[in-house]
Amino acid sequence: MTVAQRRGRRIMMTPAELDSFLAEQRTCRVATVSADGRPHVSALWFAWDGSSLWLYSLTRSRRWAELRADPRIAVVVDDGEDYGELRGVELSGTVTFIGEAPRTGEPCPELDVPEQLFAAKNFGLDAMPHDGRHAWMRLTPDAIASWDFRKLAGL
Repeated sequence: MTVAQRRGRRIMMTPAELDSFLAEQRTCRVATVSADGRPHVSALWFAWDGSSLWLYSLTRSRRWAELRADPRIAVVVDDGEDYGELRGVELSGTVTFIGEAPRTGEPCPELDVPEQLFAAKNFGLDAMPHDGRHAWMRLTPDAIASWDFRKLAGL
């Protein structure tokens, strides 16, 4: 169940705008919580399949360890330089770990689509290269908030 955005409805992205934005962007900022409660934010490439954000993370990273201990996450994808160009999406919820960790390319039908999307977007390839150091997490968000300040001119 995704929570509806309440504030800023006039500048929020439509579902089609959100899908297009997430399909074209490459880098997100991932916020996790450490064992002592401190937040940790790191940049990561991702793929969007229309309903879930797929994160391909190093399994020996602080991010991976924190999410294994506490799978709650918030992710921001944003773009724009000038104030009137700013746009972005915040997605939050709980990650699910998918496939083997680290990923070596063992058959996993659930990863067919995200790996094709990720390989095409980030590497310009038809198939996902596996390095034995990364693994997959899926965020099917509980809440999504978006903004597109380009819409302010029409208000």
